[in-house]
Amino acid sequence: MNEKSFVFNINHESDIPKYQQLVNSINNAVAENFLNKGDLLPSVNNICKDNKLSRDTVFKAYSILKEQNVIESVPNKGYYVAGETRKVLLVLDTFKAYKEVLYHSFVNNLPDNIITDVQFHHYNIDNFKTIINNSVGKYYKYVVMNFDHKDVASVLNNISNEKLLLIDWNIHSKPKNNYVFQDFGKAFYESLTEAVDLFRKYKSIDFVYPNFTNHPIETVTFFKKFCKEFGFDYNVITNPKEFDIEKNKAYVGVSDRMLGVFLEQCREKDFEPGVDVGFLSYNETPMKKFIYKGISVVSTDFKELGTKGAEFITKDEPMQCYVPTKLVIRESL
Repeated sequence: MNEKSFVFNINHESDIPKYQQLVNSINNAVAENFLNKGDLLPSVNNICKDNKLSRDTVFKAYSILKEQNVIESVPNKGYYVAGETRKVLLVLDTFKAYKEVLYHSFVNNLPDNIITDVQFHHYNIDNFKTIINNSVGKYYKYVVMNFDHKDVASVLNNISNEKLLLIDWNIHSKPKNNYVFQDFGKAFYESLTEAVDLFRKYKSIDFVYPNFTNHPIETVTFFKKFCKEFGFDYNVITNPKEFDIEKNKAYVGVSDRMLGVFLEQCREKDFEPGVDVGFLSYNETPMKKFIYKGISVVSTDFKELGTKGAEFITKDEPMQCYVPTKLVIRESL
């Protein structure tokens, strides 16, 4: 490629440092296949002249790109594109055991030339804004786990729709968005109906939905619908301090922290899970099949969620789908 065919668009009024704008421009050009392996990049002198930049600024940008293995230098010849390395950004809410399953499934299904950066927003809109705003233009594609805040959609507008995949929760999404979601409502309800005979063993069902959780509230709505339609006495516990298990009761929980409290109280009161009390936990983790002879779960397939996310990265095709939610019965219910 003739070096004059690639033009940098430097915004001298931008808050983004000029060296970072150079880095972003080349990363984008590689990601979009405008620049390919072996292509000659503009010389330092030409970039300085054409964009009114200092040599230090250009050298800093090229040094960063060399460290990232995006470009290489040949003495007396110049800088060349080293390969077709592409960077993607995976934004998750928090790091938990089932998110680790999603992450490993995602990266293990990507080719070697794709590098994944992972960041966590922790349901904090300021963190989310910083992550997204600082990443615009730096990545080939973006896979984002969104959350319930009114500003989420407007922040995501900064990313081109064809580069963005929303995962996990269908909230603040738009019809044109690419997505891989799980269903926290109807699918959860259908899983409960599969376990109706097991719930009949108990006099009532408590939904443990602690006030610190960020789990979608629609699960509570569909829990109540299930109990009313099948004639179960029920209660929703939101204050963790009021969680005191009783014999002949079943519990549905969305927090692993509260699952730990449940198991502690079983030990203290000499209750046998699945006999004296029941528990159905939300979200499968590798350890739940081993705890107390096994914890029953209702969960989406996080491995499949990661696989579909990787598929979006490797294929230039729109994606809109739901990953199934399934019930897994073990001894705790």
